[in-house]
Amino acid sequence: MFDKEVITNVKIRGQTVLVRVDYNVPIKDGVITDDLRIRASFPTLELLAKKGARRIVLISHLGRPEGKKVKELSLKPVADRLKELLPDKKVFFVGDVSGPDVEDAVEALPVGGILLLENLRFFPGEEKDSPEFAKEIVDATHADIFVQDGFAVVHRAHASTDAITKELPSVAGLLLEKEVTSLNKISESPAHPFVVIIGGAKVEDKQPLIDKFGRIADKIVVGGKISADGYTSPLDSVYVVEDFSDATKSDSGPISTAKIIDFVKNAKTVLWNGLLGKAEEPEYATSSTALAECLGELKNVTSIICGGDTSGFVENLQKEHKDLHYSLVSTGGGAALELLCGNDMPGIDALDDKA
Repeated sequence: MFDKEVITNVKIRGQTVLVRVDYNVPIKDGVITDDLRIRASFPTLELLAKKGARRIVLISHLGRPEGKKVKELSLKPVADRLKELLPDKKVFFVGDVSGPDVEDAVEALPVGGILLLENLRFFPGEEKDSPEFAKEIVDATHADIFVQDGFAVVHRAHASTDAITKELPSVAGLLLEKEVTSLNKISESPAHPFVVIIGGAKVEDKQPLIDKFGRIADKIVVGGKISADGYTSPLDSVYVVEDFSDATKSDSGPISTAKIIDFVKNAKTVLWNGLLGKAEEPEYATSSTALAECLGELKNVTSIICGGDTSGFVENLQKEHKDLHYSLVSTGGGAALELLCGNDMPGIDALDDKA
């Protein structure tokens, strides 16, 4: 259940809408290498346009500039990519988040136009959850309503997730609603058999997830570097990868991979967080690829993919294999883990309650 107000239920026509998106995308030499998070915002942007938004102003962060302006972390390449992906929209960019330049850019925005502001984290007030910084953004953009659609940041109390909600009516976008609803459902009432697959490198990051679902899941698979480092569990439901592709233990071996595939084929719900091997190197991506292909081909299975590396891996595989489908490829890394583990989510708690 999602108990916060959503854009589907509020007046948008004629409004200037301020939208917190998550455009924290990988950029190499000025080129975006994965635009999953950009495209994930489109359903919300399309609905806002359909409901007659006067203007749409987007705010986001990129990387960790620590309150300083870093040229390589400007959102200008993201604005350029937006123009390419939305050729029928009028997309503009301004290199600030408040002040006269932003005010002028907003005033000049044509009806239905989209304006992307500069990286929020160029300014110390963002990560300090500064009320003054939030008010400066609202004043410059003349926003009438705030829409939170950056799921990957709602586990943090920043100006663009918390303080800004004190300035404007604040509701959820479609992406945020979908992510939270999907993750809450498998935490509270998953269809069984329920299989949880956990990989990655840091056991301290994943142990809370194992503890949480150890009481719920029918089977928990532990792979990746966690298993290679000799992870053990007293839970009968936990299966730890038992063989590896070679002496480096950089990928799950054929015996373990076959067992994992069997678990998945017999499941009704699958949650996958963390790759089964060092999949950034093709020779160690065999088990993760086999799992992703199997899961993407299954029918009548709720499949949730979360974690930055895992979501990115699956997304890249989908580019090559268009027939692979999943219930949710989450845009949230740390946020998904925090929500699944039942921790506080300041950026969700701050939104208006459903009427």
